[in-house]
This record gives sequence, C-alpha cells and structure tokens, in this order.
Amino acid sequence: MSVELAKAANAKKPSHSPQAETARILVELLEVAVTSILYLKGLYPSGAYERRRYLNLLVHRAIHPELRSYIYSSVNELFAFIEKGLVERIAVIFFGCDGVPVEKFVFKLHVSQSNGSEVEVDQLESSLRSLLVKLSVSDMLTKVLPSDCKWEIVAYFNALPDTDGIKETQFWKPTETKQWRQPSLITPIKSMSSESVALQLYVEHQTETEI
Repeated sequence: MSVELAKAANAKKPSHSPQAETARILVELLEVAVTSILYLKGLYPSGAYERRRYLNLLVHRAIHPELRSYIYSSVNELFAFIEKGLVERIAVIFFGCDGVPVEKFVFKLHVSQSNGSEVEVDQLESSLRSLLVKLSVSDMLTKVLPSDCKWEIVAYFNALPDTDGIKETQFWKPTETKQWRQPSLITPIKSMSSESVALQLYVEHQTETEI
C-alpha cells in the first residue's frame, strides 16, 4: 500500500544509528536535487538561485526565502520517516491548472533496516555525486512545462505513518494532485545501491494515449 502525502511546514530527530546517518545524507542530497530539478526546468529566473559547492560539485540553491524554506523544511521533515524505512518514493511533481501531472521526477529509495555496520560515507557520497551529475544533464529526457505550471513535493509511504510516534506527521497532508489513469512512461536517470541504501531516480510522463 502506498500512502501519498504532500508538504504542508520542520524538525529533524537526532540519532546516531547507521539508518540515521544514511537518512541525514539523503536529506542533504534531496535538498540539493530538488533545487537542481527546479533550475533544470527553468521554472524560475536564473537570478532566483545562487551557486554553491556540494560534494565537490557546483550546484544551485534557491535565494528566495519562502522557496528555500519550503524545499528545506519539506525534505528535513522526512528525516524520521526515511530513517525508519517508511518512505517508498519522493517525487517532485509538475502539474497544470487542471491538477493533472505533466511530469514527475521520482526518487525511489530503500533504507536498510537490518544494516548494523557503519555507513561508508565517502563511498555513498561518491555515488550520490554521480546521481547529481546525471541529473544536471537530463534536460533532454524531460518535457517543456506549461506557462501556468505549478509544483509540489510528494512523499509516498509504505504505510500510513504513526501519528503518535513521529511528530513531523502533523506537517504533511494528503495531496490533491490528480493521478494518471494509465500506467506512466518511465525514463531512468540514475540508480545506485549499497549496504545501507538503494536509490533510483527516474522521470515519469503520461502515456501518449492519455494525453
């Protein structure tokens, strides 16, 4: 069962387990990757971003306080869910005025709950760096967005999160974005796997018969 929640406000639960370290790294990656997707799609003027260095790569960060806060709080409030292995997918969804998705960038992840070994941070970050490089040159795989396009960050959970066990649940709400009636077309961008986490990044579009 997948439960879809869209971002509606910020906390990170400190811990020192391998799962927590993996979640910390993934949350940092997601903040950079979401911003990179927005830059790639040209949704905002180039002046809405500044350059900074992450994992020895030049990446973009949003300058506008509300935009940067939305991205930061959205991914950071997923920390506890990612750590516990509750998150199945995280998507950046672009949709038109009718609420129907035009394009989805999807991060499918699995954080191992059985791994008790120390996380090989350098190896994991090297794989994530390759993912960001592939993402930065993936514009040919995507579509031109409509001028009235909107977007949101949506998390797909393996099961409905325990509202009593994780306080960040209160900051999320069910998404109102409509679903495609037919199976989507999936274009892979990059995948990686380690003892601590498996991660895939791909783009989803409607099938031609549904457009």
